[in-house]
Amino acid sequence: MAKYSDIGTAFTRAVKTDPKRGLIVTTNDFVRELEKLNHHWSLAQANAWIERYQGFFRDYTPHHGDDRSYFMKNMGRIL
Repeated sequence: MAKYSDIGTAFTRAVKTDPKRGLIVTTNDFVRELEKLNHHWSLAQANAWIERYQGFFRDYTPHHGDDRSYFMKNMGRIL
């Protein structure tokens, strides 16, 4: 059974380290981690959650679409 508290855990697991950008997360990785915890979200739902609850992450996607990439701003943290 899916629990609301698992969403933050899935986000934390989806965060990766990039040598140029620091901590990054893609919407696909976040949705994949959510699936492991029985949350079935679309890419649009995942983007909306990231934009609302993870204010220290900034979108740097070079294209239009729902598969976005975010990086953590300076001195940010995962909420």
